[in-house]
Amino acid sequence: MKDEYEQVLGLHPCSRGFGWIFFETPGAPFDWGTADIRGGDNARALAQITSILTKYQPGVLALEEFDGKVSRRRPRIRALYRQIARDAEQRGTTIRIYSREDIRQVFPGASTRQEIADRIAKKIVPLRPRLPKPRKIWDSERSNMALFSAAACALTYFAERDPPM
Repeated sequence: MKDEYEQVLGLHPCSRGFGWIFFETPGAPFDWGTADIRGGDNARALAQITSILTKYQPGVLALEEFDGKVSRRRPRIRALYRQIARDAEQRGTTIRIYSREDIRQVFPGASTRQEIADRIAKKIVPLRPRLPKPRKIWDSERSNMALFSAAACALTYFAERDPPM
C-alpha cells in the first residue's frame, strides 16, 4: 500500500444535476454533496462543477464511462461530461474513467447501483444518512444516488491504485 494518496474527486452528472465527493485519503471523504439542476442547464452545472474543481484542486477526477457503446446517457449529459473532462485536463487534473464493470469488480456481489450504494454506506459511515431507499420499478432514481455513484468512481480509483493482496 502506498503512503501518500492523491486527492480524488468523484463526480457523477445526471439529468437532474450531479453528485460529487472529495477524498483526501481512501475511505475518509473530506466533503461531498449533490446539486439539483433541472431543465437541461449544462452551463449552470458546469459553473458549479468548475467551482468545486477550483476549491479542491483534486489530482484525480474519477468519472463513470459516458461515451461507450453501452452508455445510455443522453447527448446533453455526454456533452457535459466531455466539457468537464476538458476543463479538468486544462487544470492539470488526471482523468480516470471507469466502466460499470470496473466499478462492480470493486464491490463483488453487488450488481445494481443500489447494492453498490449499500456497500459504500456500510464502509463510509458519514454517508449513511444520505443513502437513498430502494426504489420501486416505477420510480425514477433518487437524486442522492448520484452521490453514491460518484463515491463508487472514487473508490474504484483507490482500489485500482492499491489492489487487495
